[in-house]
Amino acid sequence: MDYNTDKGKGGGYMEHDGDRGKQKKYVLAGIGFLAAAVLLLAAARKVPGFAVWYTENIYPYCVMTVGRLCGIVPFSVAEAGLYILVIWIVSYTAVYWRSPMRIVSRVILLLGILLFSYAVNCGINYYSRPFADSLSYGQEEYSWKELEELCLYLTEKVNEYADYAGVRLESAEYGSMGPEAMQELGREYERLSSFYPRPKYLGIPWILSVQQLAGVYAPFTVEANYNNAMTAYNIPHTICHELSHLKGFMREDEANFIGFLACVGSGEPVFRYSGYTMGWIYAGNALASANMEAYQEIYEKLDGRVKADLQENNEFWERYEGRAAEAAEAVNDAYLKANSQEEGVESYGLVVDLMLGWFFQDVKEKE
Repeated sequence: MDYNTDKGKGGGYMEHDGDRGKQKKYVLAGIGFLAAAVLLLAAARKVPGFAVWYTENIYPYCVMTVGRLCGIVPFSVAEAGLYILVIWIVSYTAVYWRSPMRIVSRVILLLGILLFSYAVNCGINYYSRPFADSLSYGQEEYSWKELEELCLYLTEKVNEYADYAGVRLESAEYGSMGPEAMQELGREYERLSSFYPRPKYLGIPWILSVQQLAGVYAPFTVEANYNNAMTAYNIPHTICHELSHLKGFMREDEANFIGFLACVGSGEPVFRYSGYTMGWIYAGNALASANMEAYQEIYEKLDGRVKADLQENNEFWERYEGRAAEAAEAVNDAYLKANSQEEGVESYGLVVDLMLGWFFQDVKEKE
């Protein structure tokens, strides 16, 4: 009796003529997704008003559908998807290694779908209207003495909430308090209003730690993920930072500022401590660059519990320094510059300009 088999003597799937038409369809579909993604990203860069229109009229439906559905799941869908994808690629290659075109066609389709998802859920938003357009102040120039005044104010506020140094909440509490803080801020800034899915921590936070990342916005699942292994005061601010990306604010300096505003305006003292501490770090680093002596004098005014928190944070990230972290930073720098954030990773420091405007034109005026 004769048997038709798909395996040759060396094992693995043998390609049949009937498969070629199917593979061609996969390739064409992948090219279609890639072409659509490229066209959308090009339009965002070159067509005036397109990115603003898209972010304000189309992107919210991505959050309300993909973000809402993935938000129902109690774990990070993006993280689970990453593991499943790796297992699938290895398994598929092992089975079909004798049919390279079959593998290539699937890879092209997968890349097309991923790039298209990135474009519609993230890439276009880089060219939309900045959050600063919603503010009564911009990025004015300030002297180091004015920066020192901001640092003194933040030191006072950090010390006020020092009882919450080292306090770590349950993931469910972070999951509810984060969206609540953002919705509260949305009452003041309409562009931040409406629905937010719950943020999620990674089951294996090492993935973020080794990249020196506190959190990440996953455009493929429209999720805000955070690193729950890091020092506790980072978590609330990181959550609000990543949730701001779900409103289309992709610039890192603006996301940091939005996270700061959401935390210090929250009714939860743990979030306020996080916001003021992160704000102190941003402003303090800027002051140290401008006047180290002034910075050292202000640092000595910090509550000892806050100093201990800062030291714990430094020790945590130092454990992950090395080539992997350097490579990840280089990739992140290139990614930011490719999306018109010319300062690259240094764009994270621009938050201080916005904080100074907030302090002198909002806080000081209310005193």
